[in-house]
Amino acid sequence: MFKRPHAAATTAAGLAGILALMTALVTGARAEEIGCVTTAWKLIGANHRICVEAFDDPKVPGVACHLSQARAGGVAGSLGLAEDPSRFSIACRQIGPITVPTTLTANEEVFTSDTSILFKETHVIRMIDRKRNTLVYLSYSRKLIDGSPMNAISTVPVMPWNH
Repeated sequence: MFKRPHAAATTAAGLAGILALMTALVTGARAEEIGCVTTAWKLIGANHRICVEAFDDPKVPGVACHLSQARAGGVAGSLGLAEDPSRFSIACRQIGPITVPTTLTANEEVFTSDTSILFKETHVIRMIDRKRNTLVYLSYSRKLIDGSPMNAISTVPVMPWNH
């Protein structure tokens, strides 16, 4: 026999789904995990790892980025409660014909990834260096209270620049 869920549970599930959808829309690109390597073996829980993800610039067709990030293991890492270290690298490249929209915004966030259960994220911002006809991708980590000076950049030249 089918039981109707409690109204509060239905509302909470609905709000969680809406929040997940809004987060996906706001953060721009979605990453695809390419693979991981173990950096330290843990007796209990997941190993410490470095994982590589790929994403396409959502507004500039023909540009893709690969982002590597350290991932904490152990029991807390296995449960999704560990805070990942602020260590990462980024490489962005032309993978096809590049079309730069005339309405492209400078300093626009193109990717965000949670690196702890609460309040810490890795961000990738696209900057425009019009003088050098180059797109600059900056990755960095930010916490609610304080961030990290750890960062990495990658550049993609665009020739000829279409204005």
